[in-house]
This record gives sequence, structure tokens and C-alpha cells, in this order.
Amino acid sequence: MYKSWKTVQPYILALPQTLVFLLFLIFPILMILLVSFWEFNGYTMVPGFTLSNYTDIFTSDVYLRTYLNTFKYVILVWFFCLAIAFPVAYFLAFHIQNQKLQIILFLICTVPFWTSNIIRMISWIPVLGKEGLINSTLMSLNLIQQPIEWLLYSDFAVVLGMVHLFNFFMIAPIFNSLMRIDRNLITAAEDMGASGWQILREIILPLAAPGIAIGSIFIVTLVMGEFVTVRLMGGGQSASVGKLIQTQIGSLQYPLAAANAVVLLIVTLILVSGILRVVDIRKEL
Repeated sequence: MYKSWKTVQPYILALPQTLVFLLFLIFPILMILLVSFWEFNGYTMVPGFTLSNYTDIFTSDVYLRTYLNTFKYVILVWFFCLAIAFPVAYFLAFHIQNQKLQIILFLICTVPFWTSNIIRMISWIPVLGKEGLINSTLMSLNLIQQPIEWLLYSDFAVVLGMVHLFNFFMIAPIFNSLMRIDRNLITAAEDMGASGWQILREIILPLAAPGIAIGSIFIVTLVMGEFVTVRLMGGGQSASVGKLIQTQIGSLQYPLAAANAVVLLIVTLILVSGILRVVDIRKEL
């Protein structure tokens, strides 16, 4: 009896988590997949099986441009987040020796999360608008004669907003990786005459790669489905797959929205799988 209980106990302990996983992740995804094959007659969904939703996605130039525009956001946001996050994480990990100050500065990086995403996006409007702080300052200095229109309601504003929102998701894992680096490796490299660039290239970057990969996964998954930033900062001038799905849901085109959600999920999983194949992140988990 005791041996039987020891055999079954792990499964019983895992049962609640498994039920939650199935109920709130697997089941909704299966329902979305099912609805993606239904028809929409202009008024309501019609249960059935049709590939027309997927055919529309893969044959329409509008959808193609929307997906390409989303990939553009992913690449740009990833690049700028990495360009900002790595120097910040490097400075905190290697140049701040006081642990208490290090923690305080790291927590300062979380300040944007103290308010909602919408408030953070709206706060950029007085700065980037035609009569905003930047344009007013440049015009008062006679550096420009008329307001710069592309600062707000443009792809530039969308990328800026996403970098503002998601940059910490790149800083945190990189900082964690850098803190795990054995400082004796750097000391030994310096004793052997290695330059700062050689230490960065041969030691720090390879050991920070898992953190960069984890941050990249966060950025890719967050940007691929983002629609609030695109709507507020793009002003209707920019498009993304997330915004497309939100618009289709608003117009009750649930099957087509579900089909786009399935395609978006598959593309995101492919990108994440590609990152995992390049870098082994198991040592960070």
C-alpha cells in the first residue's frame, strides 16, 4: 500500500497544475483553432469546416503587408531594447560595487511598471505632438520652421512606445546572466593581457547569451501580439497583426480573427524555437 501511494503521489501533486494548464491554456487554444474553421455570413458565425479564412490570409496583400509590418516592429524593438538594455545591465553588474545601490538602481528600471500601459502611452502625446515639448523647443530655438509630424502617430512613435514598455524585459535577464559570471574569469583574462574588447567578446557576450535569448523571447512574444500601443501611438496610421485581430473581433468576424490568431501563434512559436536552437537557455532556468 505504501509503495503504491509513493508511486501515485507525484501524479496527484501534479494534477491541480495540469488541470489549470489544460483549462486556461490548451482548451482556449483548441477553441480558437476550432472557430478558425467556421464560416462568417456577415452577421454571425456558422459552425462548419472551411479553409476560406486561411486562404484569405495567405492570398491577400493586405494581410501580407500587415504581417511584414509586425515583423518590422519586432526587429526594431528588439534591436533598440538590446542596444539600451545591455549597457544598462553591464553598468549595474560590473561598475556598481555597492549591492544596496545596485538593487536600488535595478528597481528604478521598474518605474515604468508603476503605471498602466495606457497612461504611459498617453504621456508621450504632450512630448511628441505637433505642439508638444519637442516641437515647441525646436521651434523656439529656430531649428525648425514647422512642427515635425512623424514624431507622433507614426511607426517611429509605435516603436518608441514599445521600447518604453518592454525594455525592462530585456534588462532583467541580461542583468541576471551578467551577475552569474565568475569575476575570476575576467581577472584571469586581464592578467593574460586581454583587452577590454577581447574580454567583452570572448567572455562576457558568450556568457550573457542565455540572458539575451530570454529577453529576446520576451520581446518577440510581446511585440507580436501588441495592439494597444499600435492604436494609441500609431493613430490609425500603423498596422500590426494584433491590431488587425482586435479590429476583426470588434466587427464580430470571429472566425477570421481566430485564423489570424492561429497563424500569429505558429509564427511566434517558430521565432521562439529559432532562438532556442541558437542559444541554450537551460542554464538560466
